Amino acid sequence: MRVPKSPILTVDGMLLEKGKILLLKRAMEPFVGSWTLPGGHVEYGETVEKAIKREIKEELGISVKIKKLFGVYSGPKRDPRYHTVSIVYLLGKIRGKIQINKESSGFKYFSLENLPKKIGFDHRQILNDLKKKL
Repeated sequence: MRVPKSPILTVDGMLLEKGKILLLKRAMEPFVGSWTLPGGHVEYGETVEKAIKREIKEELGISVKIKKLFGVYSGPKRDPRYHTVSIVYLLGKIRGKIQINKESSGFKYFSLENLPKKIGFDHRQILNDLKKKL
């Protein structure tokens, strides 16, 4: 992939269930073996709202609805490959049973008070911001 001179747009989703946040264990670089929020790249011609629903369906096999725009994260070093800007959403599960794809080796719901040590990208900052708002 040719790295453009402008940031790449991404989306991340936060699924809360009984006060716990769903994280995926990455099976690919960057951050292989680290826990992250589900999400990914916005495709050309796609809205960010459609992108988060598509990414969740691809990564988790479930359908979701957007509850709320949570925030925008744009630190130039949030992804070691290139500069990304992520639109982060609070999501609600509509239907389906979680089935992860090849990008992840597992999933788990974590208490915000007991997060794993290895968290990829800038997702610890996002989760800390969530703690402050709940």
